[in-house]
Amino acid sequence: MKTSHFMFVLALALGAGVTSFSTELRAQQTKPSGDAAVKPAPAAAAQADAKAGQAYSGMYAFLKEGEFVQLTVEDTGHVTGFISRFGDGENGKEEFLDQFFKTAKLEGNKLSFTTAMVRGVTFDFAGTVERGEGKNPRDEAYFVLKGTLTQNASDANKKVTSHSQDVAFKMFPQDAAPASPEKK
Repeated sequence: MKTSHFMFVLALALGAGVTSFSTELRAQQTKPSGDAAVKPAPAAAAQADAKAGQAYSGMYAFLKEGEFVQLTVEDTGHVTGFISRFGDGENGKEEFLDQFFKTAKLEGNKLSFTTAMVRGVTFDFAGTVERGEGKNPRDEAYFVLKGTLTQNASDANKKVTSHSQDVAFKMFPQDAAPASPEKK
């Protein structure tokens, strides 16, 4: 009789312990953190940023008349683009050079990109995409890229010189944006 009483008490204790442990585990799993009730899930926030970032896609003025930056924010939030600028031709004539983004990142309205090297020159941009003076999305300067542009030039001896400047590149009116060239 003592053995069955002992087995009954042991089973009761183990059952209570497992139930208690299971209840605590379930409570930990379903208990929302203080931030979860206030902030959207990271994936939802990233998707919302990507949708908002798509509005930034377009063509922006660059350093000289006729030069431009093409910025494309895809629905996944991935950023692509290129700079189309005048280069000094070896025969003395200016020619257009397209420098595609090697890396690019958009977090909220913070934009950064680095171009691939073309003829010993790369560009780095770090700044923001801000609302400009344009009244509606089809107006010039509806968005403006504001930040620091650094031009890195490498000479024949691989010595790199850098020149940084504060810039504000205005978005072209949406109707005026030409088709983008294909990446080679």
